[in-house]
Amino acid sequence: MRSEVRVRYAPSPTGGLHIGGVRTVLYNFLFARQHAGRFILRIEDTDQSRFVPGAEEFIKDSLRWCGLEPDEGPTQGGPFGPYRQSDRKAIYGPYAEQLVRADRAYYAFDRPLELETMRARYKSEEDPNPQYDRKIRMKMRNSLSLTLEETERLLEDGTPHVIRLKMPEENIAVSLDDLIRGRIEFQTENLDDKVLLKADGMPTYHLAAVIDDYLMDITHVFRGEEWLPSAPAHVLIWRYLFGEEFMPQWVHMPLILKPDGNGKLSKRDGGRLGFPVFAMDWTDPNGETHQGFKEIGFLQEAFLNMLAMLGWNDGTGQEIFSLDELIAKFSLERVHTSGAKFDYEKAKWFNHEWIKRSSVERLYGPVRDLFGQKGLVQDDPEKLRAVIALVKDRCSLLPEIVEQGRFFFEAPTSWDLDSIRPKWNEMKFRFFQEWVDRIEDGPHWSATWLEERFKMQALEQGLKAGDLQLPLRVMLVGEKKGPPVFEIAAVLGRKETVSRIERMLPAIGVFQT
Repeated sequence: MRSEVRVRYAPSPTGGLHIGGVRTVLYNFLFARQHAGRFILRIEDTDQSRFVPGAEEFIKDSLRWCGLEPDEGPTQGGPFGPYRQSDRKAIYGPYAEQLVRADRAYYAFDRPLELETMRARYKSEEDPNPQYDRKIRMKMRNSLSLTLEETERLLEDGTPHVIRLKMPEENIAVSLDDLIRGRIEFQTENLDDKVLLKADGMPTYHLAAVIDDYLMDITHVFRGEEWLPSAPAHVLIWRYLFGEEFMPQWVHMPLILKPDGNGKLSKRDGGRLGFPVFAMDWTDPNGETHQGFKEIGFLQEAFLNMLAMLGWNDGTGQEIFSLDELIAKFSLERVHTSGAKFDYEKAKWFNHEWIKRSSVERLYGPVRDLFGQKGLVQDDPEKLRAVIALVKDRCSLLPEIVEQGRFFFEAPTSWDLDSIRPKWNEMKFRFFQEWVDRIEDGPHWSATWLEERFKMQALEQGLKAGDLQLPLRVMLVGEKKGPPVFEIAAVLGRKETVSRIERMLPAIGVFQT
């Protein structure tokens, strides 16, 4: 066995990187870091008909945002390159031919119409989806049913063909040891003869993944449980080409399920159910943009923390983990075998917790950019830092910091006067007129000093300070929201605080209404 742990994430560039893919990357990354191993990105672009321009760059950009960059890959390079399968095309054909010579695979010359005819002819109630398998193959046009001379003539004439894996004639058991699920056994009697090499000379995933995992010294393969039906074919290919002693250890992870638990969460579910499923904004080939976790306002720390918990826990009840803590505590023994339901409200809870725990400096850059996108360009970094410190604990998404804090940079143009009028009177009106005079020329400016002056004056005038704080809040904010009101005034500054009070007093008037 290889001494160094080497794991890989091998996506097809056929679309955006959704949360299921990121979780696969995360588990690969955690396992590699925990064992001082290597994490490899390999682009499996053998299906040119489904290739989407920009998808590979999107995958790499998403991993970069997540902080899960590979040690080897198309960008980083490495000793086992190239790391894009289309650049490795010449490697696969000889291995497929080797399987044919060993009677483990065969040439199939069937045209698409012939395959459609086969499916229609052999379709029945007992077998509604007939496969190209050991029961059918001798009735098709391939090197098993044709004579050697016919086969050689077709090959010499350049007749389009594929190479298919030849499943055993007799039913046999194929088993593998999964590090999450234990020993899994499959019977070959109902398995089809999978295409290994396509007519264009490109390999399918089944062949290319095995060959590349062998040539790249991959020690562990992490993938979703939806690949379990293909596992026996992969085990056989390993057995036939390289021997099972070189086969990596398998890790088939649980699915991420829809919120109701009814089926796998798909790329289409986000728009339908109102939450993101991509790491970052993704514009599909139809020009439709799907919102990502980054743009909706998630911190990468919260995003990874949330994904780690979709199928794993450390057994202690702890839910908040930094990436370093996940590396230290992650274990395959604690990965679940059943699917994990995605809960967007829980995802936002993780983000809320991480926003609360994050320093102002950690949040400053992305929040400053969000203020700029709203046209609230900041030329006072210290004021913005103070605003972030005041409002961040109330927010679940980063844009909420802008919404909760924009009144610090935009004076209200209207006020919630209805919340003030029922208890408003001339004494309160005069109180604020006098308080403005006192604070305008005061020697200090801090939340503590403002609160002391406020309460002292209320006591002098026989008023309850608590009854006066709501009007002050509406004067400064425009409505009944926000952090402690004297903290608001302290951040607004003396000139702006006085200006906002003086602007609203005429609107509310002197007398109770």
